[in-house]
Amino acid sequence: MICIITGDIIGSRKIKDSWLLNLKTALKVISGRGNKWEIYRGDSFQLEVEPENAIKTAAYLKACIKVNKPADVRMGIGIGDLKNKRKKLSESSGDAFVYSGAAFDSLKQARVNLAVKTDSADFDEEINVLIKLSLIAMDSWGVVAAEMVKLALENNDLLQSELAAISGRTQSSVSEALKRAHYTEIMEMDRIYRKKLNQMILK
Repeated sequence: MICIITGDIIGSRKIKDSWLLNLKTALKVISGRGNKWEIYRGDSFQLEVEPENAIKTAAYLKACIKVNKPADVRMGIGIGDLKNKRKKLSESSGDAFVYSGAAFDSLKQARVNLAVKTDSADFDEEINVLIKLSLIAMDSWGVVAAEMVKLALENNDLLQSELAAISGRTQSSVSEALKRAHYTEIMEMDRIYRKKLNQMILK
């Protein structure tokens, strides 16, 4: 079982190209863990990650893009089997790719920027409700909030005082930015997602 994330940059033609460098850098950080990725059609991308890391990866990509205000990103998460593994991700096939494409295609109609699809309708319904609630916070991240979420996800073993030292901000400003971003609640949602995913896999 694998996870495929299909995404594109919202309004990419109306903003500076800085988002492209940030997207490539973010994908390289993620691919440092052995994941594959491709950028195509200029502002679209596809990424393979471990299923359990899907939500954190999506949050990280969103934070990396939202530091380029007013840029944002749409993503469809598909979790399923891999049938034909090719050297290029775009030439591979399987349920994960089909589900990712379907989740991505559903975004505009559902008026959301993130959704998941698997072979379990019950799982999808539960997780997508959590995602919609989390998007109330994530869609409204400002530049500072996005920067702090990005930093926190890159250094999730560090204390806020250590994040402050890295960022050059005070601990109180880091704490306030993460609180404003609802970082703790999003990580709680990620924990529930992992728990539900494990239960689905074990069925």
